[in-house]
Amino acid sequence: MNPQDLDMNRRALLKTVAAAGAVGMASGLPSAVWAAGSDKPELEEVKIGFIPLTDCASIVMASVLGFDKKYGIKIIPSKEASWAGVRDKLVNGDLHMAHVLYGLIYGVQLGVGGPKKDMAVLMTLNNNGQAITLSKKLADAGAVDGPSLAKVMAKDKREYTFAQTFPTGTHAMWLYYWLASAGINPLQDAKAITVPPPQMVANMRVGNMDGFCVGEPWNHRAIMDGIGITANTTQDIWKDHPEKVLGSTDEFVKKYPNTARAVIMAVLEASRWIDAGLQNKMKMAETIAAKSYVNTGVEAINQRILGRYQNGLGKTWDDPNHMKFFNDGAVNFPYLSDGMWFLTQHKRWGLLKDHPDYLGVAKQVNKVDLYKQAAGALGVNVPKDPMRSAKLIDGVVWDGKDPKKYADGFKIKA
Repeated sequence: MNPQDLDMNRRALLKTVAAAGAVGMASGLPSAVWAAGSDKPELEEVKIGFIPLTDCASIVMASVLGFDKKYGIKIIPSKEASWAGVRDKLVNGDLHMAHVLYGLIYGVQLGVGGPKKDMAVLMTLNNNGQAITLSKKLADAGAVDGPSLAKVMAKDKREYTFAQTFPTGTHAMWLYYWLASAGINPLQDAKAITVPPPQMVANMRVGNMDGFCVGEPWNHRAIMDGIGITANTTQDIWKDHPEKVLGSTDEFVKKYPNTARAVIMAVLEASRWIDAGLQNKMKMAETIAAKSYVNTGVEAINQRILGRYQNGLGKTWDDPNHMKFFNDGAVNFPYLSDGMWFLTQHKRWGLLKDHPDYLGVAKQVNKVDLYKQAAGALGVNVPKDPMRSAKLIDGVVWDGKDPKKYADGFKIKA
C-alpha cells in the first residue's frame, strides 16, 4: 500500500471514530476528547516498553505488520530488562507506554512498593498463558501440584523459596493465591523473591528457587531444559484471567488522547490478527522468538500459544483456555472488576494497610471510554457491563460487588 492510500485509510477510520464519538454524545455517554478539534495523533512516534514474554506479541506485531501506520503513528518497541525498570521509565517519561503487569499499574497508582503517580490502563493485552513451575528436584520428591507440595513442605521442613516477577504484579498474585489455595501461607511458610522473567530458568538451574510463577515461554523453557515441571497453569487458577495491559501515565493520556486512541486501535488490530488462525500464530511465534524480542527458540513459544501443553512428567493435553489476545474482543476490554481484584489481593497480602476506594480507583485508572471509542471504530464487541465474575481455584467467586468483604474473607492472608 502506498503512503497516499495509507493516509486515506487512516482518515476514513478516524472519521469513523469521530462518528462514534458523536453517537456517544447524542446518547448521553461521555463525549470523546478531540485534541484542539483535530483527530490527528499528537505524536508521530510512540515508544512502548516490553519485557521478553510471549504476551508482548500484540505490541510487537502492531509494529512489525504496520498496523500502527494506518493510524498515523509509529510504534517503537523498547526491550526492557525488568518490571521495576518498566515502572521507573513509565513514571519518568522515558517510555510513553508499556506492555506491563496489571497489578504494577495499580501499585504505582496507590504508591505501593515504589513511586506514586496517577496511571492508566488503556486495554487488556491478553488473558491466561502463565504458569507455576516447580523444580525437578521438588517433583522427584513428590511435589507435582499444590496439595502434594503442601505435603512435601510439611514433611521436609526447610526454607522454601518461590519467585515472582514484581511485588504487586500478576505473577506474585497468582503464586500467592495458588499457594494459599493449597493451605500454604506464601508469606510465613515460604520465602518470596523477585526475579525478572528472562532470568527465571537460569536461577532455577543453579538452585536459587524451588518454584516460580512467570509468563511463557519461560515455563515451557524450564521443561525443555529438564529443570522444572508445570504444576498448574494460571488459567487453572482463574479461567480467562486478566494479565498484561497496555499501560501509561494518566498525564500522558490527558496530554495525548488521540495518540493513545491510535495506539489502542493499532494494538487491537494486531490482537485480532494473532487470534485469527494457526498460520498467524505460527508467524507471530517466529517473529517474537528473535533476539530483539524474546530471544529464545521458536519451539519454546509455538506449542503453548496453540494450547498444546505438557507438564514435564509425561502428561500432555490440549487446553482450550490457553493464551488469548483477542477472543472476539472479550480479552481487551479494561473491566473495572479486573483492576479491583488486584487491589483486593494487595490488601489481602498486606501491601495495602487500609481498604482503598476499590471502584473509585478502578474508574480513575481504567480508561473505559477511550477504549470504547477505539473498539467502536473497529467494530470490536464491547461488553455492556464493566464488571464480570469468575470462580477461582479455591471455589471463591469474585464479582466486584463487595470488595472489602472479599478481601477480608480469606482464611490465609497477611
